[in-house]
Amino acid sequence: MVEELFRKFKNSKILVIGDVMIDAYLCGSVNRISPEAPVPIVDIQNRYYRLGGAANVAVNLHSLGATPILCSVIGNDEKSRLFLELLDEKELSPMSIFRSDHRKTTIKYRIVGNRVQMLRIDEEDIKPISPADADILLKNVKSLLFQHQVDAIIFEDYDKGILTEEIITTIVKWAKANEIPVAVDPKKKNFNFYKGCTLFKPNLKELKEGLHYDEKDFSMESVQRLMKEFAIQNDNHYLFTTLSEKGVTIYDSTRDEFYTQSAYLRQISDVSGAGDTVIAVAMLCLLAGLSPKMTAQIANLAGGIVCEFSGVVPIPADKLKSEITNNALISN
Repeated sequence: MVEELFRKFKNSKILVIGDVMIDAYLCGSVNRISPEAPVPIVDIQNRYYRLGGAANVAVNLHSLGATPILCSVIGNDEKSRLFLELLDEKELSPMSIFRSDHRKTTIKYRIVGNRVQMLRIDEEDIKPISPADADILLKNVKSLLFQHQVDAIIFEDYDKGILTEEIITTIVKWAKANEIPVAVDPKKKNFNFYKGCTLFKPNLKELKEGLHYDEKDFSMESVQRLMKEFAIQNDNHYLFTTLSEKGVTIYDSTRDEFYTQSAYLRQISDVSGAGDTVIAVAMLCLLAGLSPKMTAQIANLAGGIVCEFSGVVPIPADKLKSEITNNALISN
């Protein structure tokens, strides 16, 4: 039952740890070329800001009725105040967001002219967090695990320096000791540090980069062979790879089974943030007791839905409900 599934979503409390950021959009029209250089002039008419990275995972969880607890480190700067205002707008708690004098709050500016993204400017600090900041982050996580009945942990890794090998392995050790499932949305730098995690979810590009695979002819057979080898070597229960327009494939190491789901036909507007939606929905589905096959189907469906919207947006719960029903994934 779809309604029963969403009731289970609402009972889930998930700790989200990783790189947070602001996604900024400066939108306008282009009618002339600059006399200073051969570049277009964008007459800005609208600007808006959205939560990105691990914060977008938290927003997706909240949109589906779950209780996310967001834990990260940002700068003690002007942009950090904007980030906290955005958290407040989305009714997300800032209690585990630490403002550090040693870091810069990440913001990504997209310059959009005539509805086309023309330039992206990243203002960020990607060096690993200081030992002092790492200690504060770990103390926050440990406190949260003991003070709250956390149902799962999601690592959202954007290679911005918040997650280090020590932080990852320490938190995974705590999670295993408390039988808390852990999901990972990885990037290249820390790809091999998530041993023992429940759900490991790279996209195809991240899988190739993480495994240093340069073969251009990347067939489904070779993808699944690498997934299986990696999952077994790293003691991952599920390895879930998103394949863009080709859909998704998930490997269940306990049953030694693969399930592949083709992409649903969509009018794609923007793929930004789709991976954040997929990891959030996949973790909720597994917590709700769905099979790997059903988890892949619903997470794939959710990722496609958000691609129909412009910019980074959370999955609309009502839209996901109706499409699960329309595609007969779960009886109503």
